[in-house]
Amino acid sequence: MLLEMREAIREALDEEMQRDPNVFILGEEVAEYNGAYKVTKGMLAKWGKERILDTPIAELGFAGLAVGAAMTGLRPVVEFMSFNFSFVAADQIISHAAKMYYMSGGRFSVPIVFRGPNGAAAQVSSQHSHCVEAIYSHWPGLIVVAPSNSYDAKGLLKSAIRNNNPVLYLENELSYGDKAEVPEGEYLVPIGKARIVRAGRHITLISHSRMVSYCELAAQILSKKGIDVELIDLRTIKPLDIATIADSVRKTHRCVVVEEGHGFCGVGAEISAQVIEHCFDFLDAPIHRVHQKETPMPYAQNLEKETLPSVERIVYAIENLFSER
Repeated sequence: MLLEMREAIREALDEEMQRDPNVFILGEEVAEYNGAYKVTKGMLAKWGKERILDTPIAELGFAGLAVGAAMTGLRPVVEFMSFNFSFVAADQIISHAAKMYYMSGGRFSVPIVFRGPNGAAAQVSSQHSHCVEAIYSHWPGLIVVAPSNSYDAKGLLKSAIRNNNPVLYLENELSYGDKAEVPEGEYLVPIGKARIVRAGRHITLISHSRMVSYCELAAQILSKKGIDVELIDLRTIKPLDIATIADSVRKTHRCVVVEEGHGFCGVGAEISAQVIEHCFDFLDAPIHRVHQKETPMPYAQNLEKETLPSVERIVYAIENLFSER
C-alpha cells in the first residue's frame, strides 16, 4: 500500500510498541498535539500517557532522562521537533549515550533512538536548517541512519528500535508527505546496508535522504544523453556500506557524491576518502561532490534555492566528469 513517510514511521513505532512493552516515546508535543509533523498522530489515545510522554522544551533534560531509562532496560524513542534542537542535548548524546557502553565496561547498553526532521525545510532560515549527519557520525558509539522513502523509513526504524546501541534516525521535513509502497506485515531493513536504486555502467552516484530523489531525476536526464548512472542510496551513514560503494566504483570507474549538507568535513568528504583508499587504481576521473554552498542558510526563497544542491548541479557535475576525459 502507498504510505506517506510520516505514516510509515508511525506504523513502525506502533508495531514496535505492540511487540515490546519497553518501547515508549517522549518529546515536545508528541502526545496531545500528535507530533509537530503528525508522526505520532493518534498514539496517545491508543497507548496512554505512560508510553507517549509530552516533555517541556528542555532537550538536554529529556534526552538525559531517556539515556537513563535506556540504561535500565527500557527502549525510549526521543523525538526532537527539529534535529537543530538536538545541539542543546548534544552532551547527553555524545558524552553519555555514545560512550556509556565503553565507559561501563559493557555493563550498560543504551538502546535508544533519537529521531526527527533533519536538514533544510521551507524558509526556516539558518538556525533551523542544519544537516547533522556529519557531526554525529564523527563520534564512536553512535549509529546514524537517514531513509529516503517510506519503505526504508519503516524498516530502518524498526531495526533502530531493536538495536542495543544509540541510533540517530534522521528524517526530512520536506519528505514527510512523499508516498511509496510499503508492504503489509513484518519486515526489517538492515542497518549498515546500502541500496542500489538503479544499476548503471558509466558512473556511480551516491546520496542519502531527500537528495536521492534529486539524483533519480538527474539519472533520468542523463540516460537520455547516453550516460548510464548507477545510483546508490546509503540509507545508513554510519556504519558506512563501503563494500557496496567500492564494488560499484570498480565497475563504473567514476564517482559523484551528493549531500544536502556542507562540504567541509562532510559525509561526501568521508566517502571520497574511502573510495580513494579502496578504489584508487580503478578511478578514471577525480571524484566530484555536490553539496550545500559554504554559507549559512538564507531565509529568502530564491537564495535558499541557490544555496542547496539541485538536479541541475548534479547533472552538471556528472557531465563535467565525462568532459575531462
